[in-house]
Amino acid sequence: MLVLLAAGVALAVAAAAAAQDGPAPGSRFVCTALPPEAARAGCPLPAMPMQGGALSPEEELRAAVLQLRETVVQQKETLGAQREAIRELTGKLARCEGLAGGKAPGRAATGKDTMGDLPRDPGHVVEQLSRSLQTLKDRLESLEHQLRVNVSSAVLPSDFREVLQQRLGELERQLLRKVAELEDEKSLLHNETSAHRQKTESALNALLQRVTELERGNSAFKSPDAFKVSLPLRTNYLYGKIKKTLPELYAFTICLWLRSSALPGIGTPFSYAVPGQANEIVLIEWGNNPIELLINDKVAQLPLFVSDGKWHHICITWTTRDGMWEAFQDGEKLGTGENLAPWHPIKPGGVLILGQEQDTVGGRFDATQAFVGELSQFNIWDRVLRAQEIINIANCSTNMPGNIIPWVDNNVDVFGGASKWPVETCEERLLDL
Repeated sequence: MLVLLAAGVALAVAAAAAAQDGPAPGSRFVCTALPPEAARAGCPLPAMPMQGGALSPEEELRAAVLQLRETVVQQKETLGAQREAIRELTGKLARCEGLAGGKAPGRAATGKDTMGDLPRDPGHVVEQLSRSLQTLKDRLESLEHQLRVNVSSAVLPSDFREVLQQRLGELERQLLRKVAELEDEKSLLHNETSAHRQKTESALNALLQRVTELERGNSAFKSPDAFKVSLPLRTNYLYGKIKKTLPELYAFTICLWLRSSALPGIGTPFSYAVPGQANEIVLIEWGNNPIELLINDKVAQLPLFVSDGKWHHICITWTTRDGMWEAFQDGEKLGTGENLAPWHPIKPGGVLILGQEQDTVGGRFDATQAFVGELSQFNIWDRVLRAQEIINIANCSTNMPGNIIPWVDNNVDVFGGASKWPVETCEERLLDL
């Protein structure tokens, strides 16, 4: 019986092999019983008849062979399907590896199996596929983790708007600070520009004076008081300024030489302004009005006539006692009066201007009130001079500078185109006669 079973197994294996080589559909194999010697030689066993309705050993063997044959066919189909699946997965993995590593599909690093040269052991293939799938899974998890980190670190739109608003607020504050700094710099620059303009104007006036002296061939005045201030135009920017200021005065005498042909009125030969009172002392002839003397903005009309274009010597005296005043022209007293700002002391620390009337201390000149002509020998004393002293000064018989304001070159500055010229007023007066 064992011999028959062995022969059946051999026939089943042979049938499976024949089926693997592609037997024609519907073909059948018939086995017959053989003696043990023939079975050992590989001949098929003859079929055995059934007895009493039970399966005979041959039929049982045939059933076993058929079952084995079906098992072999199923195994073959399974291996074929697995082989196709392996090839497909291997191709996909090769393409993924090629894209990830910059290598061509079907090529791997040295020492590894390629997709075109799979190992013949299915277990080895499955293990390799598992490792590749695990690698891909690890890479995918790494990418997802990196993506989550990037997303979590990214600023959300609402947060971005808040940050942007804060930044814009900071930029606005910086801009406002910069504007304030620029305003301060502008103000400082304006002040510096005004000071620089005054210095430049002073330097230009000095240069103009020096050029004028060189053009006339005079390197210097013959004496410190031998000069005149020329104011050729009726403007609000030509003027002279006395550097020294007045102390508090209870009486004064002011004398000067002047020549003017401007009509109507000679304008303002001089003015003295103090804080709170622009008309502390003013001598003015404005329009068709007579010459006026203002003290503390109080007015006295003087009987003087100097609009003939000739040199004239003018002296004015005043005392706070009863406000007494006197007016002299060319040494002759032409008028006197009282109650001109009585008991008012002349305030100290003001500004003394030649050729302009001040509306504020040192400024706000009016061109219609400007003096046009020449001035010289402007002197101030802190007392009332006697009539004889005034006559001696007027006829050039004595040189008597003022004890408060003397007429000297270094005490007079000129501005706006006014100039200094050498002059001998007494000699020029003789030429006018």
